[in-house]
Amino acid sequence: MTPDTQSELIFQTKLRGFDLTFTTTWGLFSPKTVDAGTQLLIEQLEIEEGGTCLDLGCGYGAIGVAMAKCPQTADVYMVDKDFVAIEYARKNVTQNQLSNCHVLLSNGFSHLPDIQFDVIASNLPANVGKELLQIFFIDAKRHLKQNGRMYVVTISGLREFIKRNFLKVFGNYRKVKQRNTHTVAMATVS
Repeated sequence: MTPDTQSELIFQTKLRGFDLTFTTTWGLFSPKTVDAGTQLLIEQLEIEEGGTCLDLGCGYGAIGVAMAKCPQTADVYMVDKDFVAIEYARKNVTQNQLSNCHVLLSNGFSHLPDIQFDVIASNLPANVGKELLQIFFIDAKRHLKQNGRMYVVTISGLREFIKRNFLKVFGNYRKVKQRNTHTVAMATVS
């Protein structure tokens, strides 16, 4: 084993009915398994035929890979500001044999091409600060098509903050699914 391979972790999981393999490393969020919040979010996503999707803050790519595996998905963009996360997201796209993914190093929307999305999905980190989350919502609205949807999963303690800000930015909010520790919420561009 080389030092690089010693730090890599590989696990298999089933998401949306697809058997997937992920390679990760220490220092990335939930490196040994897809966390409960991300799993909950992935289960709730509704993607239309030909949908163009964005995994915002993709980490090693669990959400983006799961969206790309759905036969109705046309293209998936995956962005993260962490170059290590991007390296592993690219590995996971390749090892899961996906040709409809574009993995980009980007702080939020700053380095994305001028694309409108049908779905933006994110497991929002609780520790990034409320100001940055508000910026993400405003930017997401600008990058969503008419009737496009933003799905987020957060710890349940942020539920009211998400509701207030979705109502402020999008004018609507829907609690899609709630469990003890996590809540999936959605807003639509109308």
